[in-house]
Amino acid sequence: MNIEKDKIAIVTTVGNFDLYNRTINFFPTGIKIYMVDGTKGFYGIRSLLFFIEKLKNSGIDWLIMADEDVVFKKPEYVFDLISYMKANSFTTCGMRDGGTLQWRGENPYSINTFFSILNLKEISSIYNRKKILANQYIDKTENLGALNCLNSDNYKTESLFEPYYCFYFWLLRNNKKILYLDVSSPNKDETTLVLDHEGRELLYHAWYSRFYNIEHRHTARINKVLKFGINPSTEKRKPILLKNPLFNFKLIFYTFFQRLKRFFIKRSKKK
Repeated sequence: MNIEKDKIAIVTTVGNFDLYNRTINFFPTGIKIYMVDGTKGFYGIRSLLFFIEKLKNSGIDWLIMADEDVVFKKPEYVFDLISYMKANSFTTCGMRDGGTLQWRGENPYSINTFFSILNLKEISSIYNRKKILANQYIDKTENLGALNCLNSDNYKTESLFEPYYCFYFWLLRNNKKILYLDVSSPNKDETTLVLDHEGRELLYHAWYSRFYNIEHRHTARINKVLKFGINPSTEKRKPILLKNPLFNFKLIFYTFFQRLKRFFIKRSKKK
């Protein structure tokens, strides 16, 4: 099945630009690259809904989400994966957030957003922010899917550990299909190898990007992972910043208010 690359984009909510400036070189080629500044607390469900709202009328059909600690080993496999998703009516894909890694035991019905592909065109047609946010709950009587294919018994079906779970619960409750990708921990550490729909090695997720160039152990480990990355092009990548002036205004106001509050507390203690 042919995939039009001009209708595919990739987006990263960046918390560590030192790492992002390296891993962006491993991104698939021929598609638009978007970036959200997550260094000041704008990440998770807020960032997810923000870039969906920003891009849902942009002509993009498929949106790849990849954190800055994602290292593509075979970036071209992404297009095969999208073709498979399109042919089999999958709305999104990614790694389960529980039941696949022994050390990650949260909700197996949601995926972890370090890597995901969204059928943005389909999601946009039913998008409703209020309804999405209202899905952060567990109903013990409902069936969100079979769990007989899990690699690990380390999971919690009642977990609401991540605020973005509501998005994936909302999709499932709207009868949308999620393609759960297989993963492994080849180095017996935090590093995760993600496989595509055919079981081929697609990418590595290093985890703990916030510690890169800050904490020695994770920096050394991530540097080893970076060696697996494949740069499919010599051209310089130019990400498009998705700006959020409202959040920046709220952050400035909040910071000013906190400083003012501390000033009056300190002043009252001197009296």
